[in-house]
Amino acid sequence: MFIIDIFVAIVAILLIVVVMLQASKDDINDAFNGSKSELFKNQKARGIEVFMQRTTAILAVVFVGLVLASIAIHMN
Repeated sequence: MFIIDIFVAIVAILLIVVVMLQASKDDINDAFNGSKSELFKNQKARGIEVFMQRTTAILAVVFVGLVLASIAIHMN
């Protein structure tokens, strides 16, 4: 087993954890009754929300890069 495969697994777990920790902007009740509040639609993310969004994006890019590198290594 290559060390890159271990990094892929670690980044995948971190990505799952970061996504699960993010707060949802949608209420489950809105999905069933169709009443979507437009009051806070254009509200900017601040503080921890921005950090979590950027962390998610960075981890996603790193994950894709590691998976592509792993595929390239295993093909040879």
